[in-house]
Amino acid sequence: MDKKDIIVIGIAGGTGSGKTTITRKLEEKFKNDVTVIYHDNYYKARHELTYEERVKLNYDHPEAFDTELMIRDLDALRSGAAIDCPVYDYSIYDRTDRTVTVVPSRVIIVEGILIFHEKALRDLMDIKLFVDADADVRILRRIVRDVKERGRSLDSVISQYLTTVKPMHEAFVEPSKRYADVIIPEGGRNKVALDMVINRVRYHLEEKG
Repeated sequence: MDKKDIIVIGIAGGTGSGKTTITRKLEEKFKNDVTVIYHDNYYKARHELTYEERVKLNYDHPEAFDTELMIRDLDALRSGAAIDCPVYDYSIYDRTDRTVTVVPSRVIIVEGILIFHEKALRDLMDIKLFVDADADVRILRRIVRDVKERGRSLDSVISQYLTTVKPMHEAFVEPSKRYADVIIPEGGRNKVALDMVINRVRYHLEEKG
């Protein structure tokens, strides 16, 4: 697969904004033509710390991510090569020793709250989407996700939101909106914006098909 046959779409936005909804809709629509990598899988390994120490880390700061590794992996995918993507375990607040083989497709989606922060990563993207949603909607979605899916207590989710998530959103995520090509209010519920993205992807696939 040649580089010119591949389009890279970055999907950024705050926690609970609806990034994953859009990503999943694109996966459902285009099936095997879509490959997805998540910035969350590139949290730095913290094996040297105890569980109690890892819990206290700020996971919403750019320094929490091994973005350099993600840049190398994305560049490899763009060149048509498979990668060994790291696997992160939210229950232990650490990267595991396992990897998952990810093969490139004609559409590569990069998803994460801070993927627009680093210029070298942005420069590998052909289309940059920022998914926007009101803060109260985002916190409610995060509470539901972390409590139901990740087994965390309500108190811990609220504490983390107030101490790190909210201030880091204001310091890093929201300012990165200016790098977006398209801002999508209301995330996956925005049918007009979603149809525009689907049509753009379909055009690329048909053009390179």
